[in-house]
Amino acid sequence: MEPLIKAIDLKKDYELGEVTVHALKGVSFDIYRSELVVVLGPSGSGKSTMLNILGGIETASSGTVLYDGKALDWSDRDSLSDYRRDHIGFVFQFYNLLPGLTALENIEISGELSKDPLDASKLLGEVGLADRAGHFPNRLSGGEQQRIAIARALCKNPEVLLCDEPTGALDSKTGVQVLQLLFDFCRKYSKTVIIITHNRSIAGIADRVLHVRDGLIERIETNPHPVSPEEVEW
Repeated sequence: MEPLIKAIDLKKDYELGEVTVHALKGVSFDIYRSELVVVLGPSGSGKSTMLNILGGIETASSGTVLYDGKALDWSDRDSLSDYRRDHIGFVFQFYNLLPGLTALENIEISGELSKDPLDASKLLGEVGLADRAGHFPNRLSGGEQQRIAIARALCKNPEVLLCDEPTGALDSKTGVQVLQLLFDFCRKYSKTVIIITHNRSIAGIADRVLHVRDGLIERIETNPHPVSPEEVEW
């Protein structure tokens, strides 16, 4: 099976004054359609940088990302914007909801960017917040805001959902609910979901786990029997 995303020798350097930080030191891996991948590593390991490059938010210093066989062009901002709009959804640790829009409106605005959006009202029900449709973000708990943020990302109906520490600011009960949403999106809609985390417990739900440390991939594990998020021991 051909990979949906293929990363080849990705490197990323940051210049901080006279110091060069090597965030990624040459990582290569494949991501396949409809799989759930966890990228596991400590803070500062390079996993967020890797996710941002896969999503076209950051450019690599060198190396290649192929999406469905076509290389991303780091020099063409318009093509990267089209790539993000047409193929990628993002879920961040901090929810980035628009404060002047209701919960439903925050979801709907994402669908306006898609050629084939999912139904915003239905998604609101699927994340268990149908009764919060008219609430503004300041009336929602942190866990509710994260579920709205996930529904917003799903409304675009992206082929790939990139999730940066989506449970990092949540308690274990709400974290399980959020993971279940991501797990279900992968399985129900046959989409690719990539979750980066420092929480080893989450690795059990993944089809594969990429272990990242010091800007390198230490190893890649295949999990033949992923568990449901409800079975995760936090």
